[in-house]
Amino acid sequence: MSDHQNMKLPLPAVLISAIGALNRLIQTLAQPWLVQLVLRLALAVPFWKSGILKWHGFFQLSDTAIDLFTQEFQLHLPGGPYPFPAPTVFAFLSGCGEVTFPVMLVLGFGTRFAAAGLIFMTAIVELTVPEGWPIHLTWVAMALGIAAWGPGRLSIDYLLGDRSFRS
Repeated sequence: MSDHQNMKLPLPAVLISAIGALNRLIQTLAQPWLVQLVLRLALAVPFWKSGILKWHGFFQLSDTAIDLFTQEFQLHLPGGPYPFPAPTVFAFLSGCGEVTFPVMLVLGFGTRFAAAGLIFMTAIVELTVPEGWPIHLTWVAMALGIAAWGPGRLSIDYLLGDRSFRS
């Protein structure tokens, strides 16, 4: 062992050294491509879980989905709440978006478009369930991060030339 390795560092220096090592470890783990992948997966999950419940078969809405938009869901706008106009159309579009956009995110294909679609859907969800704003804010934050920084290296978009994120 060298003299340098045998020297005991004073407590603040040990603490500073440990913090520096922990910081380097975190930076090693939190690679931009991994963060982008995890954001895409995390945002896809709640929408996918909601979307698959709306279908009873291929392009066949479940009765529950139609009932939700016909009887339960209301738009909380000034002077309201108001029933959804064309509830079956809204249920169908919601079901399509909640299944299609998460698949696009997971694959990293049309990723920014999918993120923008989920921002729009989240706005509608917020008008329908205004007390859910804390989780809706989280969804919008994730979607904005995806839209801003792109899909990352583990994506079809990257293979097709989307290299806009500067890591």
